[in-house]
Amino acid sequence: MPEQPQSRLPALPAGRAYRFHTMVKPAGALCNLDCPYCFYLHKTELLAHERNARMSDEVLEQHIRQTIEANTGDEVVFSWQGGEPTIMDLPFFERVVALQASYRKPGQRIENDLQSNGVLLDDEWVAFLKRHGFMVGLSIDGPQDLHDKYRPTKGGTPTFDKVMRAARMLAAAEVPFAALCVVNREVAQRPREVYRFLADAVGTWRVQFTPCVEPRGFRHDAPARLAPAQMPELGSERSRPGHPLSVVTDWSVDARDYGRFLCEVWDEWLARDFGRIHVNLFETAVAQSLGLPAQMCTSAPICGKALALEHDGRLYSCDHFVYPDFELGDIRRTHEGDLAFSKAQVDFGLAKRDRLPGHCRRCPHLNMCWGECPKNRLLRTPDGEPGLNYLCEGLTAFYARVAQDMPAIRQRLGR
Repeated sequence: MPEQPQSRLPALPAGRAYRFHTMVKPAGALCNLDCPYCFYLHKTELLAHERNARMSDEVLEQHIRQTIEANTGDEVVFSWQGGEPTIMDLPFFERVVALQASYRKPGQRIENDLQSNGVLLDDEWVAFLKRHGFMVGLSIDGPQDLHDKYRPTKGGTPTFDKVMRAARMLAAAEVPFAALCVVNREVAQRPREVYRFLADAVGTWRVQFTPCVEPRGFRHDAPARLAPAQMPELGSERSRPGHPLSVVTDWSVDARDYGRFLCEVWDEWLARDFGRIHVNLFETAVAQSLGLPAQMCTSAPICGKALALEHDGRLYSCDHFVYPDFELGDIRRTHEGDLAFSKAQVDFGLAKRDRLPGHCRRCPHLNMCWGECPKNRLLRTPDGEPGLNYLCEGLTAFYARVAQDMPAIRQRLGR
């Protein structure tokens, strides 16, 4: 193996630790599905990758060694995503767990999670995931007609039945998994139906909703590079999907619909599933309302602790910022820990808070929202200031609903 980069991170005072987490793309953007709304499939062309690129043994070992070295806490989490990570064969992941065992520090706990469309999962895969304690994120967008609308194979065939088969296999083997649902323009129209399907039919008590928001130029321009003059004003026609000059793609969720979706699902969850079904956004909203830290980067004041590693060893500031402008460096040349805590990455993380428009700073829900994800800051405020989150109207409605219900929740929790 070529010379291995060494960490130059200074030692921290007692009681403090370096912690970060990287989402790894071992097969780059390669995927066996062809979802039109996917924010990642175009990366092969954007980053000039080979069509069938795979992570080499060298890059894999460097990543595992450097991540374990740089994280000085008692837990290290490895996340495997894509594209579709199961395109990599099982021997690749056998090497993953072997290398982790080899480099693990005494007393350190190693965790793995795998985000998958589930189509390639079989008995052998499920046995491996169970044996090594992987957590799985299974992508499913609700009932069959909604799921199959945007999640076909490369050949255009539907995938719902294969995903449900994967869900049954994971549940039968007691592999922990979450249902990952993209809330696109159509899904947002059927909140209770989608939620009840995910909570009752998929076989998991973990549900995660991700709003589908992509600016029209996402295939070639990073969202943070949208010029203020191109940002429509909050509430204008261009701030809605479906308009010929909209700032977002046609499949992006309408902000108002997203707010209604969250409020209706919240009502259903609170009435029937509170304490039984874990919905990530709801859990963190309750925690924040009780004065606890956000459990999601999108709801926290700053971000930057969740990076993205491409198959070729290039590290980027975030999974949603895998663009040349946000490349931090190459772990084959610079230690991953040094890149994760570099000035460029620290500045990236602080910008989430420091670039908030005044409209957000005056909002009664600031401490719940913090401007949500920087990738979605595509609008101008009513007084013309750039950088307002596209989902502002919907999130405002949702957090108002949470605030309304918190007295009853506090009572139920004995707080």
